[in-house]
Amino acid sequence: MNWKSKILPFSLAISVATITTLFLSLFEVVWWLLLINFLLSFATCFILFVAALEFLVFREINEIYNSFAKIRKKDFKITKHRLSTLATSPLEQLNAELYDYASKKQQEIDYLVQLEAFRREFIADVSHELKTPIFAAQGFIHTLIDGAVEDPEVRDKFLQKAAKSLDGLDHLVQDLITLSQMEIGVITMQFRETHLNLILEEVFEQLEEKAFERQISLEIDERTSTECVVWADPSRIKQVLINLVENGIKYGKDGGLVRVWLLQTQDYCIIEVEDNGSGIPKRHLTRIFERFYRVEKSRSKEKGGSGLGLAIVKQIVEAHEGKIDVESKLERGTTFRVQLKRFPSAALKGQQIPEEKAKLASK
Repeated sequence: MNWKSKILPFSLAISVATITTLFLSLFEVVWWLLLINFLLSFATCFILFVAALEFLVFREINEIYNSFAKIRKKDFKITKHRLSTLATSPLEQLNAELYDYASKKQQEIDYLVQLEAFRREFIADVSHELKTPIFAAQGFIHTLIDGAVEDPEVRDKFLQKAAKSLDGLDHLVQDLITLSQMEIGVITMQFRETHLNLILEEVFEQLEEKAFERQISLEIDERTSTECVVWADPSRIKQVLINLVENGIKYGKDGGLVRVWLLQTQDYCIIEVEDNGSGIPKRHLTRIFERFYRVEKSRSKEKGGSGLGLAIVKQIVEAHEGKIDVESKLERGTTFRVQLKRFPSAALKGQQIPEEKAKLASK
């Protein structure tokens, strides 16, 4: 406390000492007792006023200044502690609310910065993904225009390559549209009783040829439940399984294995898709569900795909109020795990299931 802040307690102490001394003078007290009373009253009041201002006002004001210093440094570690304790004074409450407000605003700022970085990265990725097939098709067509069209063999070869590039571009655009529509809720799920075992058989039949080209075996784990029935959109769940199994085929080892296991608990069915490929480095696991994110960009380009498959898978699973996660070990393989609500447990949680089906399932 500096000398300026001591003017108030000094003035108050003088006033109290003067009043008490004047009051005692009414009783014909000797002068030296009046002087002692004045000095004691002044000293006592001055010390009490200084202590009160120091502990009740100036200390809390210093805490507020310290809070501003921490806020400038983006240090909000004390926020939760302060909010968990009851403020004993208006200044303490003000300090706690200041911390809370600043912390929330900083979170909003960090989120906006993250969104801006994501937007820039997304635009760069989209531009790159669109540019590749467009330039390829453009090159083949300009070559034909420049005279190669006269050679039937070259013409057919270049037209096929141009068509392949445009097909890839169409696939990319369709995936982008699908993903965007899912995020804004334009695409609605057609929920009904869905047998995962039947869908898995269809997926294996559809991808059997691709697996054969790389000599990869498609297997259903012997522990698989034969009665995995979920409350879901069959076409979208099939899309999820196709993407996960196809990834296992693309990035697995030649002559390897892709195994699927259907497990059921009391309320959920769990789908595990496991391959014995090269695995995914740990630093990539938290980002593989982002749009266009590729673990090895050059290798992923060779394998094909739009880079949106896992992002779409995540959107579908979350639209079913499910969960998806991934585990991977280098040179040992990768396992994707999807959790979906069982039928008819979803009906008990507010989903609309026809009454006849619910009764039948409960028997």
